[in-house]
Amino acid sequence: MIYRSKRYFYCFFFSLLFINSNAGKLTKFVNPMIGTDAHGHTYPGSSLPFGMVQLSPDNGETDWDWCSGYHYSSDKIQGFSHTHISGAGLSDLGDISVLPIIDIDPTADRIRSDFSHATEYASPGYYSVLLKSFNIKAELTTSIRCGLHRYTFPKNDNAAIKLDLAYRNRGDVATTEGFIKKIDPTTYVGYRFSRGRAGDDHRVYYAMKLSKPVDEIVILENKRKIEATESKAKDVKVFFRFKTTNNEQILLKVAISSASIEGALRGLNEIKGFDFDKAKANAEKVWENELKKIKIYSNDTAFLETFYTALYHSLLAPTRYDDALGYYYGTDRLAYRTELTPDLLTKGADSRKVYKGKNIYTSHSLWDTFRALNPLFTIITPKLVPHLINSYLLFYDQHGLLPVWDLQFFETNCMTGYHSIPVISDAILKGIKGFDYKRAYHAMKASSMQNIRGSNWFRDYGYVPQDKEIESVTKTLEYAFDDWCIAQVAKKLGFSEDYNLYTKRSEYWRNVFDLEKGFVRPKFANGNWAPDFDPFSPYVNGERAYAEGNSWQYTWFVPHNIYRLIDALGSNEKFGVKLDSLFTVSSQTTGPKIDDMSGFIGQYVHGNEPSHHVAYLYNYIGQPWKTAERVHKICNTMYNNTPAGLSGNDDLGQMSAWYVFSTIGFYPVNPANGEYVIGTPKADKSEINTGSKKFIVTALNLSNENIYILNATLNGKQYSKSYILHKDIKKGGELILFMGNKPSKTWGVSKDDLPDRN
Repeated sequence: MIYRSKRYFYCFFFSLLFINSNAGKLTKFVNPMIGTDAHGHTYPGSSLPFGMVQLSPDNGETDWDWCSGYHYSSDKIQGFSHTHISGAGLSDLGDISVLPIIDIDPTADRIRSDFSHATEYASPGYYSVLLKSFNIKAELTTSIRCGLHRYTFPKNDNAAIKLDLAYRNRGDVATTEGFIKKIDPTTYVGYRFSRGRAGDDHRVYYAMKLSKPVDEIVILENKRKIEATESKAKDVKVFFRFKTTNNEQILLKVAISSASIEGALRGLNEIKGFDFDKAKANAEKVWENELKKIKIYSNDTAFLETFYTALYHSLLAPTRYDDALGYYYGTDRLAYRTELTPDLLTKGADSRKVYKGKNIYTSHSLWDTFRALNPLFTIITPKLVPHLINSYLLFYDQHGLLPVWDLQFFETNCMTGYHSIPVISDAILKGIKGFDYKRAYHAMKASSMQNIRGSNWFRDYGYVPQDKEIESVTKTLEYAFDDWCIAQVAKKLGFSEDYNLYTKRSEYWRNVFDLEKGFVRPKFANGNWAPDFDPFSPYVNGERAYAEGNSWQYTWFVPHNIYRLIDALGSNEKFGVKLDSLFTVSSQTTGPKIDDMSGFIGQYVHGNEPSHHVAYLYNYIGQPWKTAERVHKICNTMYNNTPAGLSGNDDLGQMSAWYVFSTIGFYPVNPANGEYVIGTPKADKSEINTGSKKFIVTALNLSNENIYILNATLNGKQYSKSYILHKDIKKGGELILFMGNKPSKTWGVSKDDLPDRN
């Protein structure tokens, strides 16, 4: 009765709190500069949710922390290019680079401008900066496929806009060909072909429209001036020259396509005319509608900025791939770079395959995103999910396998596992419609029976032997989980033999678990453990046994059968002691340093994905208060509202999605079983728009000290389970958590309250 009498007061209080702290637009709480420093690898420029164009500044540096093209430590800008990757540990793209300049010799070796963060501003759908070297204000906004630039020039007789078709971001091996053609004094078209992470035949066609006719065109073809209005070469740079009056604004539209110049030209129509302020307002409106899918209540502005920027980053990728005419460049192009000869590359110039399609998406960083980002989509943007899966299936049709980590519809083969499978399985098991379940199931099976990436050894030996394949432990564990996902879909679709086969394979993780040492470790094909085991090292005998981690992190990766893992470690008590030690042992690692391992708490590594579910495992042994303590610490120490506010690569939104879930108060430990394990909320109240319904999580008496759940109700009824089901969230309703400063001895601790045994 005490809790119920307080409920109405707190609900009234929170409604006032929301009015005071969240009044106005949610976009004001987004700071795209978060993650641009340290190892966050995000970009600050303009893009729409899942947009094809990511129009953002490039510093022109090549170190690892410039994967997105930009890092907060730099004070130079070399150009504004139209494609970027958000938060990844790999780099590429930087297509169609543009820079406004004055009084510059076109033949200068490197043209860059100084800038200061004091004159730089970023918000959803907008970026601006003063280019100090030229006294030019640059402003950027975007539609889905088109970028709009507004440049405010000083008075000058030698002003220009430079187009650099040879600019390459850090990961590009080389630009192979650039092309420019004049259509009329304000319209220019062409393409940039390059080779890099996105393949040896990455293609971006562009169309440009200027608000003012060009006085003169200067073209550098392989660093030599030519007298022409058209050029095709490996290195093409173009200078569109003007005479400008003081504060004259010249606007530029650039649309892109992977398929054709015609598709790029049609993309220019996404932004009518040159009304920059209208285009910017439309971008902000689109972002506001997306951000409204989750409303959180708090009087802490810094926290609101951290949360809404995390939500913003969660909605940047995957990215749209079909152009304005409905075409895209398929994946059945040239094979891997290492297999190419100069002769094949020459022949490959005519090998492109263009397909017609709608709502096609690419840049699926699935090793990262299957854990939390994709499950987040099933809650707040379920209409997107079938488009993503249908894109996987088109990729499968053209490539023969589901994507692992595709960039611009090219298989990078980056990272381990076949993690399209948990995303598809999750959607099927949650009943999301809009794609063919049986077609998807057969694609899943085919991808699980491939004979590359060590999966053949996994089937033959029941594990991946380290003397056959590097990163053997990671591959064994991840294939086991992915196969569990296939088993669940087989069961739902009535394939009983497959269910039995894949259930058996899902337990192969046990073959790399050393019961004596209590760790997963590499094993040779002869059945012997690899010698000189060191749980602090990612390596054995000089080769990686784990992907971007070591045994301390990977021992916990059995998300489909945590209870068998508990048994393997001996008991609930021993499991708890081992889990405690993860967070308290030395943070030092042995062997060569791995950049992706960052954000250490003991050997828990929040800056990389393998650890992301681990803090929630205490719930499986009836110790939810320890989950609360760990999650609370991670939220407070690994995220903030500064440029260095991410503890590791955002990885196309996975790091941010973890924070979104954990702020609300739960997380998908097993990202394919429709179950979210409850931790501790960071928001006083979270309101999730699931479509036609709203699901509300209210944390009463929450504070920095009151992080423990004492009691809970779901839709007015007592709720003692330490997890919540997807179907309950989709129904709408309210989960009320009564918070206190000491652990409860009754909530979430009995066997019936623990997460389900799958």
